[in-house]
Amino acid sequence: MSGPAREPSARAACAPAAPGVERFEGCLLGLMAGDCIGLSREGLPPERARSLFGAGLRHNLIFGRGMASDDTELACFTAQAFLASPGDSSGFARALGWKLRLWLLGVPAGVGFATLRAALKLWLGFSALESGVRSAGNGAAIRSPVIGLACWDDDGKLREFTGRSTRMTHTDPRAERGALALALAARYAAVHRPEDFSRDELLGQLVPVFPDDDLEARRWLAALRADSPGFIAALGCESGVTGYVYHTVPAVLWAWLAAPFDFRGGMERIVALGGDTDTTGATFGALCGAAAGEKAIPPEWLAGICERPRSVAWVRELARRLHAAAVDKKGCGPLALAWPLIPVRNALFLSIVLAHGLRRLLPPYR
Repeated sequence: MSGPAREPSARAACAPAAPGVERFEGCLLGLMAGDCIGLSREGLPPERARSLFGAGLRHNLIFGRGMASDDTELACFTAQAFLASPGDSSGFARALGWKLRLWLLGVPAGVGFATLRAALKLWLGFSALESGVRSAGNGAAIRSPVIGLACWDDDGKLREFTGRSTRMTHTDPRAERGALALALAARYAAVHRPEDFSRDELLGQLVPVFPDDDLEARRWLAALRADSPGFIAALGCESGVTGYVYHTVPAVLWAWLAAPFDFRGGMERIVALGGDTDTTGATFGALCGAAAGEKAIPPEWLAGICERPRSVAWVRELARRLHAAAVDKKGCGPLALAWPLIPVRNALFLSIVLAHGLRRLLPPYR
């Protein structure tokens, strides 16, 4: 189903239902697919990306295949931390903190500066309550859609888990507000049927996230609610969406709410903006996947992902386990992962990314 979200009738405005497993699969696999599709264009202005890769989206990282960035890894860490301690935000934070520590030992090829500094502070002995750095980057926002689904039935827990996750790496209030907005959007997407989806209702739920004195957020939120033309230009992202959370969140919401169930069309819309396309693609993929399920993701985008040990099958199983814990309330525990493969995978990934970077320097230039 595609097209803009329509307003529900009075009859359709019913209580949200427990999300099915397909919404969890769609969220995590959509995030992974968007990350892989966007990674090859990451950091490029729109015109240069079009000259290199042409129209339409496909995997362009290496020989028509795609690999995932740290965005997928961080989202998977969040799901695993929830599975380790589904009812306890302190236990969740401890588990997530250790996953960040161990992740750094694997020498990841790409990592946001704030997340890197926070992980180093964790290794230096800072607790998960003290490791965050003053940053309004989007690193914490990519983790929040997973929390939105995991805490779909408890608003207080959703806010507490999102806050814990965000403040572990980013202490700027804008980072937490942006992450919370995405968590609420993902929950809304997952618990509503397409015929009950209301753009106005969702945006209305986001308004209280941003205080009256947060004038920047209030402006872009008002423009989103009014569906203002020239929204991206007014946001200041004509040359690409930056890693600033108040660029990432409104740009992704703009692309998603234009057609909440059209995965391909929305991905083309957000990736065409350029800039931080792995994160914007991943975030859009999480929201659209939560709304429409895995069936909305173009099959060739999933088939073209070349990843180990976090393969498509592994991420799908993680989503099913997260659903069992969050909806069925079953104590599944984290999903096993072949950790010895991580350094090997990261070394290969780094060499591929460097080769891809050199390719970007070559023609065509128009």
